[in-house]
Amino acid sequence: MRSYTVAEIWDIPIRINTSLLIFLPILAWLIGSGQQIELYAGFIEGFTGAEFDLSQLRAGTTPWLIGIAAALGLFVSVTLHELGHSWVALRYGIEIDSITLWILGGIASLKTFPKEWDREFWIAIAGPLTSVLVAAVCYAGVLVAPNSLQVSRFIVGYLAITNLILAGFNLLPAFPMDGGRIFRALLARSRPYGTATRLAARVGVLFAFLFAIVGVLTFQLILLLLAFFIYGAATTESRSVLLDELLEGITVGDIMTSDPATVSADTTLEEFGSRMLRERHPLYLVTDDTGAVLGVITLDDVQTARGKNRGTTRVEEVMRTVSRVEPTDDAFDTLAVLNQSGSVNALVEENGEPVGVLSQSDYAHAMTVRRGFQSGLNG
Repeated sequence: MRSYTVAEIWDIPIRINTSLLIFLPILAWLIGSGQQIELYAGFIEGFTGAEFDLSQLRAGTTPWLIGIAAALGLFVSVTLHELGHSWVALRYGIEIDSITLWILGGIASLKTFPKEWDREFWIAIAGPLTSVLVAAVCYAGVLVAPNSLQVSRFIVGYLAITNLILAGFNLLPAFPMDGGRIFRALLARSRPYGTATRLAARVGVLFAFLFAIVGVLTFQLILLLLAFFIYGAATTESRSVLLDELLEGITVGDIMTSDPATVSADTTLEEFGSRMLRERHPLYLVTDDTGAVLGVITLDDVQTARGKNRGTTRVEEVMRTVSRVEPTDDAFDTLAVLNQSGSVNALVEENGEPVGVLSQSDYAHAMTVRRGFQSGLNG
């Protein structure tokens, strides 16, 4: 689903996912209808001692105003939670790509995540601490608000309770939630970062199965969505850290294919197919008359042009543009950038001149070699 940038705070884009735009009206309806107001009024009274006149809270369109304000307030709280993470990360000099609000809460996307256990600990715990602080402010607001402001006091009380729930839920050691990252940070004090990640990811997967079972038994769709999210994110993070370990200390120049094959942009697909059969190169750089690189072409690109006349269709019509990197770039960071762009190939340039190409097969070969050496050393 798409996300839309609605604001910037500390130069961090605040984005709203389409799933949230769909869910907000539903949440407002859930809060403003049925027994939700009476239920939360009882919670707030027990928590703060404040008393409510339910007849005022249920009068006319008041329940719907409460629902809308409470739903919006909840996601403002989630934004503050993510800003808590971001503020600490910025203090450590870590850039924040964006904060995205979606159906399950919020995600602060850090451009790089620290491997130092203490930094990860403080970044992770900053979100729940921020939620506790917001809850404390809202609690004080309930105490000082006059009895005549029934609606305002109810909304502030609701936010005090939900922020405490938000903090407590995020502290569950279900990696990659905040509690899971805190758990990994504590594990990393005495273990290698990769080992700590794998252990935390396994605990996260266990929580994912638990949420899924409870979600099925109680017919809670949100728990099922959360289970899928935790399972996917935990396994992805574990694989990412494994790749990082395998590619540690390796640059693009170490694994690239030097002196790549080239093909002229005006070559027909029929001629190009014959060349590929003879030369057996998996990837070719497409060049113009001056020798400048325009893009890349592979067998997959030729296969996508099945409906075209291969005797007249030229290579430049089906080629793909390519990212450009330098041989000194870190191999793992480059792989992350390529994955984000949806590309698997890159042109390697030094001082503006092409010196090689980088493809998925180069990464596969490098990781196979490193894994083989590591297993040999461990054996």
